[in-house]
Amino acid sequence: MFNLHNAVFGVLLVMIAVQVIRMLLPEAWDGWVTLALAFIPARYSGYAPLLPGGDVTAVTSFVTHTMVHGDWMHLAFNGAWLIAFGAAIANRVGSLRFILLFVVCGIAGAATFLVFNPGLLAPMVGASGAISGLMGATMRFMFTAVDRGGFTALRENPRAAPLMSLPTALQDKRVLTVTAVFLFANVLAVFGFGSVGESGIAWEAHIGGYFSGLLAFGFFDAPQKANDEGTRDTLLH
Repeated sequence: MFNLHNAVFGVLLVMIAVQVIRMLLPEAWDGWVTLALAFIPARYSGYAPLLPGGDVTAVTSFVTHTMVHGDWMHLAFNGAWLIAFGAAIANRVGSLRFILLFVVCGIAGAATFLVFNPGLLAPMVGASGAISGLMGATMRFMFTAVDRGGFTALRENPRAAPLMSLPTALQDKRVLTVTAVFLFANVLAVFGFGSVGESGIAWEAHIGGYFSGLLAFGFFDAPQKANDEGTRDTLLH
């Protein structure tokens, strides 16, 4: 999986650049920038004009929240997961489709967070919703790659792995097991890791992102060329 693609590297660089810039800013400016980039559900309850960035951030923060992180540890954790799950997808579908998928999953994660937290003034930051979407998307071809040649095949040639149709993926025991573990981990976040805030976990964004990637990846997958044996993989979206 750690066959780093330029698009993954680019997203990671933007995250690091935002963190470095925030470090160089005065504390008051850093606070303003963070809130302007963060996703804050209260913006959609009439508070947008009163919050940093004004009304425009009610649109932009669906995406910009993925580029800002609470601290370097938060960034390092998300960066590691971005590399792990983003590399195979970017190498399979290319830069443009990867970026579009990342954005769509980030938006889905923020929208899910909004549904569960209407009017909340606490800011949500971080790329974990979008990265959860990449994880969900990987489920659509990871196990077909493993069946063909193990994790080495996934790392070296993710394009060759057939795409699971959505009905097949939703019945595959391995996909269901990973999904169940993912959901259980986020349930633990609800009961054992505090509320959303400086050290809280936005489990709603994780779940919204994951299922958006799992369900929608077929629309982002690139048509596959003939494989080494001269046959063509059947793509079922």
